[in-house]
Amino acid sequence: MSEVTTSVQIVLPQHCNGYARPRLFGGQIMAWIDIVGAVAARRFTRCAVTTVCVDHLHFIAPAYLNDTIVQDARVTWTGRTSLEVRVDSYVEQLDGARTLVNRAYAVYVALDENDRPKPVPAFVPETEEEQREYAAALRRKENRKD
Repeated sequence: MSEVTTSVQIVLPQHCNGYARPRLFGGQIMAWIDIVGAVAARRFTRCAVTTVCVDHLHFIAPAYLNDTIVQDARVTWTGRTSLEVRVDSYVEQLDGARTLVNRAYAVYVALDENDRPKPVPAFVPETEEEQREYAAALRRKENRKD
């Protein structure tokens, strides 16, 4: 399994809408996704990266004020200068149980010291799950060309 980068946040009032039972803004979780995804990409490539796109962003369940959000990011595919990272976001209960609330795939490009695309190390899927994710990443890559 590829290395996992984890981020943990508590949903605070400034992260929520103004409803009677405040929910986490979708844009806030998107920002957290981009950060943890970029950290995973930087760790993998050992260089600066920039976001190309975030696609297949699925809001599966809500998160509310005072929830603990745990995000796990892992590389799923690499090209010549780009790589895809999957970010799973969970609400974690006080007993440690987790509920998946969001899944997203982000694409980053590695940058050299002149902010030009730079080749990335190859990601070689080893487990069955990594092989499935890699194959799905290739399909997403083709879909992004449209």
